Amino acid sequence: MSDPNQSQDAPDGIEQPFVSHLIELRDRLIRVVLAIGVVFIALSIYPSPGVLYDLLAQPLIAHLPKGATLIATNPISPFMVPIKVTMLAAFMLALPVVLYQIWGFVAPGLYSHEKRLVLPLIVSSTLLFFSGVAFCYFFVFGKVFAFIQSFAPKSITAAPDIEAYLSFVLNMFLAFGAAFEVPVVLVILVRMGLVSVAKLKDFRSYFVVIAFVIAAVITPPDVVSQLALAIPMCLLYEIGIWAAQFFVKHTQAPADDDAKAA
Repeated sequence: MSDPNQSQDAPDGIEQPFVSHLIELRDRLIRVVLAIGVVFIALSIYPSPGVLYDLLAQPLIAHLPKGATLIATNPISPFMVPIKVTMLAAFMLALPVVLYQIWGFVAPGLYSHEKRLVLPLIVSSTLLFFSGVAFCYFFVFGKVFAFIQSFAPKSITAAPDIEAYLSFVLNMFLAFGAAFEVPVVLVILVRMGLVSVAKLKDFRSYFVVIAFVIAAVITPPDVVSQLALAIPMCLLYEIGIWAAQFFVKHTQAPADDDAKAA
């Protein structure tokens, strides 16, 4: 019989040996690798690595001078770079499976009030990261490449290296994807008790300065990309303040609720 005094907020799973956790972790890692591998094979067949790289390079090619194209300075780059792009695309498409396996591993050890916070954070952080990457690809790249080409001397023929372009794209995707995580970071900081919502509101003006400094450091030295990163960060900071108020209110532990009632 279950203990009637046991808290209803207790974790779902019972205590298991350490080896059992390792076996479960291994099994879930195998599922993650298999999911990424299956998607990678599917993308390699259709639409193929070459097509995926052409799609990734389209924002740059659209703003190159007529007849200009990307080049490969490394003999194996025409093979390896599209493979890397396909692997990146496979990981992103398989990300829901990856997150599900992570959730399945940690959920049994969480209290019910923690589950009400963790699962929405996992979903929202994924959506925000994808939103940042999409915003960078569909909006920022076009503006940045047009701005840069407008300053290029006519005596210079642009022929970017494909590896250098892939590195630039990955850095930009990571920068914008991470910048769009501002609301999630604020919710975690408030829920952990490191800061309060009132302090976040007071810190608002300082964050605007920080956002522009970060944008100046991690983006190309042009006004367009800096504004395209700093302005969304400031807007997401405001969203994060609202989200922190909402999530903290609805993810209180029973002890916290009892203390407030007393």
